[in-house]
Amino acid sequence: MTAALACGGLFLSAFLAATLLPAQSELTLAGLLTREAAPVWALLTAAALGNTAGSCVNWLLGRGIARYSGRRWFPFSPATLARAEGWYRRYGRWSLLLSWAPVVGDPLTLAAGVMREPFLSFVLITLAAKLGRYLVVAAAVLSWTSGA
Repeated sequence: MTAALACGGLFLSAFLAATLLPAQSELTLAGLLTREAAPVWALLTAAALGNTAGSCVNWLLGRGIARYSGRRWFPFSPATLARAEGWYRRYGRWSLLLSWAPVVGDPLTLAAGVMREPFLSFVLITLAAKLGRYLVVAAAVLSWTSGA
């Protein structure tokens, strides 16, 4: 597997994981790090950029899709979206530092669009949060594999 293919696949995995589709990019990153499929910095960059791009899709959806909340096909329950909007109202844009978290992260990025968060601040805060998560995953994997 070439480094470009590894990074491209990781980007896609991270992108899908950040959207409303179920995907798991941390396992992909761990596997690629273990196989040394590409330089660590390249894998971290691909994962962080892909996951942030997927969150941007959620932000865009939030700009116009909230009116469909409560419909059967809507990806979040009204309670989940209300909770995310509540956090967003309470903590503002800094709640996006939790955009990396399972369960609440995706609804927060959608809520940011609903709440009309400016795109530049959304991207910068979300990128920092996503990169932080992948740095922790990479550090754990690399320390585990070097200790073996």
